[in-house]
Amino acid sequence: MFGAGGGTSSYREAEDADLLIMWGSNAREAHPIFFHHVLKGLRNGARMYAVDPRRTSSAQWADAWLGIDVGSDVSLANAIANEIIEAGLVNEEFVRRATTGFEAYAASVKPYTLERAERDTGVPGELIRQVAHDYARAGRAQICWTLGITEHHNAADNVFALINLALLTGHVGRYGSGVVPLRGQNNVQGGGDMGAIPNKLTGFQDVANNHEARARFEAAYGVTIPAKAGWHLSLMFEAMERGELTACYIIGENPLRSEADTGRARKLLSGLETLVVQDMFLTDTAEVADVVLPATATWCEAEGTVTSSERRVQRVRKALDPPPGVRDDIEIICEIARRLGADWGNPSAEDLWNELRTLSPMHAGMSYRRLEELGGIQWPCYDEQHPGEQFLHARLWEEDPAKRGAPAPFTPVEQDPPVDELSAEFPLRLTTGRRLDSFNTGVQSGHYVTPMRRPETLNLSPEDMDRLGLAEGERVQVSSRRGSVEAPVHRDEQLRAGLAFMTLHFPEQVETNVLTLDAWDPKSGTAEFKATAIRVDKLGAPAHGDAEIQRAKAGS
Repeated sequence: MFGAGGGTSSYREAEDADLLIMWGSNAREAHPIFFHHVLKGLRNGARMYAVDPRRTSSAQWADAWLGIDVGSDVSLANAIANEIIEAGLVNEEFVRRATTGFEAYAASVKPYTLERAERDTGVPGELIRQVAHDYARAGRAQICWTLGITEHHNAADNVFALINLALLTGHVGRYGSGVVPLRGQNNVQGGGDMGAIPNKLTGFQDVANNHEARARFEAAYGVTIPAKAGWHLSLMFEAMERGELTACYIIGENPLRSEADTGRARKLLSGLETLVVQDMFLTDTAEVADVVLPATATWCEAEGTVTSSERRVQRVRKALDPPPGVRDDIEIICEIARRLGADWGNPSAEDLWNELRTLSPMHAGMSYRRLEELGGIQWPCYDEQHPGEQFLHARLWEEDPAKRGAPAPFTPVEQDPPVDELSAEFPLRLTTGRRLDSFNTGVQSGHYVTPMRRPETLNLSPEDMDRLGLAEGERVQVSSRRGSVEAPVHRDEQLRAGLAFMTLHFPEQVETNVLTLDAWDPKSGTAEFKATAIRVDKLGAPAHGDAEIQRAKAGS
């Protein structure tokens, strides 16, 4: 946040917050470890609001549930901001001293009245007012979000809208107050920290604009680094379509199943001249690869580090030897480099980590010895005397302008509805998410049995089940503008009329991502998984809207 790709607050702070807003986050199921801290906070007297289209198991712990219409988050956030401004609840001293762009921001949210937000979002205006006043008046308040906010075509704008609220009220840079993005997959934070972002070097150093950092990397590696961003995943798929990207090396990812519009992903990946997959499982993507490189299970068969959503870097220790024929990721990559003419030797995980510490200032003080002694360290940690930062941006509260540094900018954003519009032919809104017992495309979690697990279903509201004349477990055809799948239906009390829900955990049962839309956010590259327009037909009944599907497939 504010120039560094990580949440501002530690998990522990949720236990001492006065108010928690879970916005687009079913943490009870998707981030259960963090939710334990939330529950401690609630037991300590915190209030909680849940903003989510579904009344999830997380929302059931909240003081109030804001059952928002999918894709209307900016309108809700802007209306909360406008109410805070109109009610005189702005933290004026913080805004004056630590931010820029307030006047333009205030003007941008003025049209977002409570009445407009109620129309846009479906949330009662009086409840929006209550949230605005409670958030602004709270001594310590956090906004926590995850993929419910970011898997949209305007993902970055959704995040900016929430950051604006924190700046408006001064709920950042202090213990217990902050903005908390919960990462969507294991060690996503660590991947970003290591530079697995197309416009950043390790440690979130900008590849185009941070000339000093680029020079440091060039000196260390003896190469020239182009001062421009690379492609993110969505741009890579577009480059495949153009024939510009013809070879792909995929490590620990299953895009054939995880990408929106699975049909397009399969066609493009299968059509590459060369596809190499390095993984511990023979995934669906590996099945279509030209070369598969079996890799270790990094959580138990390799040495290294992992970084959590609270920016805590922790050691991972090898407990088991891998099976015959399986190699550590480091060994595989170094061997490929050797065959390409670059001999990197046989570095250990610690050797590579110490190299990293010379290039990434925010990791400089994190020796293996200190990581073990302290049970992990939160970045930034600039030297071996630095304890790491429990929360970020305390500088914004400094009296001395030199210590305060660059101000945090307000970023005005406007409501932009989902790309996949509802229509008479596709009248239901499908949103996707996770269940507690399973993970992502099921490659990892599908290998064990749990009594909590049930087969994949299309979840519908009681009202829609009755309107469509469907019985529990009845199989139906689910269609979007991209394709159709069959699935059994499930009566879901968490859903409101017009809203449907599925997961992508069980593609062998139901290929959910055949339905989803690959429209993506130009700022983050994230696809809009959360807002698909669908139709549900009884099997054997005449289908409607086939012409619209064909037009969409043809690109009209």
